[in-house]
Amino acid sequence: MANLEQIVSRKAENDTKWKEAQQAERENTTAMQDAGITEITSNPEAYARYLEMQGDNPSYSAGNIALVMFGNPEATVFGTRDRWKTLNRSVMDSEKNNGVKIFARSPMGRGYTLADAYDIKQTQGRDISRITLQNDSKEMEAALTTVLNYAVVPVVIDKELPTPAFYDAANLELAINPDYPDNEAFAAITAEVAHSRFHAKGANTSYDRGECELDAQSISYILCRRYGIERPMPDMSNLAALYEGWEPQECRQALDNIQDTSKQFGRSIEKNLEMGKQRSRAPVHRPTR
Repeated sequence: MANLEQIVSRKAENDTKWKEAQQAERENTTAMQDAGITEITSNPEAYARYLEMQGDNPSYSAGNIALVMFGNPEATVFGTRDRWKTLNRSVMDSEKNNGVKIFARSPMGRGYTLADAYDIKQTQGRDISRITLQNDSKEMEAALTTVLNYAVVPVVIDKELPTPAFYDAANLELAINPDYPDNEAFAAITAEVAHSRFHAKGANTSYDRGECELDAQSISYILCRRYGIERPMPDMSNLAALYEGWEPQECRQALDNIQDTSKQFGRSIEKNLEMGKQRSRAPVHRPTR
């Protein structure tokens, strides 16, 4: 007869060891994430790399970007096995043990669990298509229209403006100079719309353009990177001062706010581009005789 008492005792012991191992791995991953976030918000070179990675991986949080950045410094576009499966790609057998731990949503829909992430070079399958916004195109026009719709203040034309766009905090309006090329307009407008939202129609009394400038330009850079638009890196000369004395969790929240805004803009851009494609594909209904 089986010794059920011994079986149950052994199972309980194994369950406890498994839970302890899982908790230790989770704590180690969190510590690595905090170290990565601290490096990003104190080192301009790491911050620049973060912006590139965030632009190439817009759906992933700043914390996961940090984990992959430092867990696989050569990574560009990454994803979990499930993510690659939705893109008709699969992780190569030789690479299945070479993933980087990130936090992914639990399959049960509650909380987060650890999952392995793989760079695109570790996968095979269908090529990934990316949206590129070209000057003087309908797609660029739709993107600019979409971003301007996120401005929470009146938008005015000012052909004397020395830049493509500028948020006037004193007059609570966003000025646009239409004489600049589309790519320069997109880069400037995304940043200035972000400023208008930071100020929240003047409701945010602690708004300071200087303190918000890096965040606004970071949002612009991420979106430009996402859509293949050339623009220079933001000025990061005051990076360390901006985050001085902040805890890693506070730094991560600030970066997540940047990612959330850029993701929101990008999601709306792509939704409107898709709607435009559907309208162009719609059959023409001729009147019947």
